[in-house]
Amino acid sequence: MNVLRELTTHSFDLAIVDPPYFSGPERRRFYGNAISTTSIQRRDYPVSEKWKVPDEEYFKELERVARYFIVWGCNYYIHQFPPGRIIWDKCNGNSSFSDCEIAATNLFDSVRLFPFMWNGMLQGKNIYEGRIMQGNKKKNEVRIHPTQKPVALYEWLLKTYAKKGWKILDTHLGSGSIAIACHYLGFHLMGIEIDKQYYEGARKRILDHQRIPTLF
Repeated sequence: MNVLRELTTHSFDLAIVDPPYFSGPERRRFYGNAISTTSIQRRDYPVSEKWKVPDEEYFKELERVARYFIVWGCNYYIHQFPPGRIIWDKCNGNSSFSDCEIAATNLFDSVRLFPFMWNGMLQGKNIYEGRIMQGNKKKNEVRIHPTQKPVALYEWLLKTYAKKGWKILDTHLGSGSIAIACHYLGFHLMGIEIDKQYYEGARKRILDHQRIPTLF
């Protein structure tokens, strides 16, 4: 919020954000609904001490700073969003986790679907073959954040909706997946992350990807 308040109106073209929509892990010291085998495995992720669900002031500032926005988890907030929706189908079969995630946007008034497998070691092949599992597990993304989204999701969003030269904003950088996609596609990004552990993890992940030669 301190950063947003200092930014001028419409200083960014597109904000793609994934804020926390519930509080609790920072108090329970684990991710999940109960202490179970699954929850214990998820303790490998650092637990943020600053787990704050955004309020109405955050959304007003976001809409002021960015001309367009994509807000993941919109169904968990009371805020009145415009009708545009993006559905990420995780192709997770019989998993107990959510089948999809929903984002609100002011880019359009309809509903768009992006299928990309994201269920543990089962990850999609690419943005065009998201329902097909990546055969080479060595190419899978390493998870460093409990709510990490795949680089392919951001790659698809940017290729589909962002125009050349647009400035991108992410107020909850998390694992840094969006930064990797922006690097590949040549977009300027401002990413904000309040948690030092996740900031350091995302920074290392981004630098590692930047060292990989590309054809661009």
